[in-house]
Amino acid sequence: MNVIDKIKHQLSTNSVVLYMKGTPDFPQCGFSGRTVQLLDACNAKYATVNIFEDPELREALKEYSHWPTYPQLYVNGELIGGCDIVIDLFEKGELADLLTGSQSLPAVE
Repeated sequence: MNVIDKIKHQLSTNSVVLYMKGTPDFPQCGFSGRTVQLLDACNAKYATVNIFEDPELREALKEYSHWPTYPQLYVNGELIGGCDIVIDLFEKGELADLLTGSQSLPAVE
């Protein structure tokens, strides 16, 4: 499976995916940590991918998404955006609505 197929598989098998620096328990940047806090505040079920564990995926995802930075939040296979967009959606009360009904596996293969 090539890296683009791997990304597509992750997005198709998980309703909510956060590509982040580090893990939810040990985020390795403030933006990733803040995004995790907001998802948790919404009681979201989401899968995460630590981009530091797969440099090829980290680079390919930038091209796939046309989004140069991390974290990247996807819901139902669609890029929602990074930390600033997630904060904005949360503050408007729209993040929880976006995530409502989304089911996800606890970890990405």
